Amino acid sequence: MTFPPIIQSVFEEFIPICRRIAGDQRYAISVGGSLGKGTWDNRSDVDFRLFSDRELPRAKQQPELWTDCYAAIERWRARGIEIDGVWPRTVGEIDAALDGWLGGEVMPVNLVWTIWGYHILTDINNQFVIEDPYGIIAAWKARLSSYPPALKQAILGKYTASLRYWRADYHYANKVERGDVVFLAGMTAKLVHEIIQILFALNETYYVGDGANLNFVEKFSIAPADFSARVRAILYPGSAGAFAGQYAALATLIDETLALAAEVQA
Repeated sequence: MTFPPIIQSVFEEFIPICRRIAGDQRYAISVGGSLGKGTWDNRSDVDFRLFSDRELPRAKQQPELWTDCYAAIERWRARGIEIDGVWPRTVGEIDAALDGWLGGEVMPVNLVWTIWGYHILTDINNQFVIEDPYGIIAAWKARLSSYPPALKQAILGKYTASLRYWRADYHYANKVERGDVVFLAGMTAKLVHEIIQILFALNETYYVGDGANLNFVEKFSIAPADFSARVRAILYPGSAGAFAGQYAALATLIDETLALAAEVQA
């Protein structure tokens, strides 16, 4: 993956900063987010990850350790590059989280900066490695090289159950009749997200996170016809009176997605 020279310059400045923060232990430096996924544009920020064996003190605990980091963030912000900090994680916590997810434990973590929860597989699978001298990230990526059947079945089970429930729920239909705008906006986004989760699993692709979902789904071989156009129409129905059409269109999309999932859940 090739980035503009200015982003390469950011990487070069933060490599020694991250090394100093890690100290005398194994470490790896990477970036996640849109840079890791390859969907970066001039509005994207830079999300550094710093992995190490021992837990690193945070800025509030040992501010002098992070002085250079925050000074560099401010310098780059003045140049129009937003750096979303350096997120330190331990190798052990990542290993444990991967064990659970790859074994079929679908447990997104609720964090304030993500809509649908933090997915460890999304983060690790979409890391762009800057420096990995001990092969830490390489070992994780090797574990993710084959999409695990247990994960696929767990995702299908979790989200098809929800879709089947809401597809037949009279509360949902009553909210449509009432034109309950707040409920319907939230419910529609939730159900579209669950459909997308199923499609990623059916296509044995790790979920890419909150952003750019349709860019990836458009390339899937298993998906309802004209999926992206239908989702855009569902999420932007127009006036309040269009909710009935939104409901019917989403219901049809749910039915088609459940039919696709049923073929591999039997």
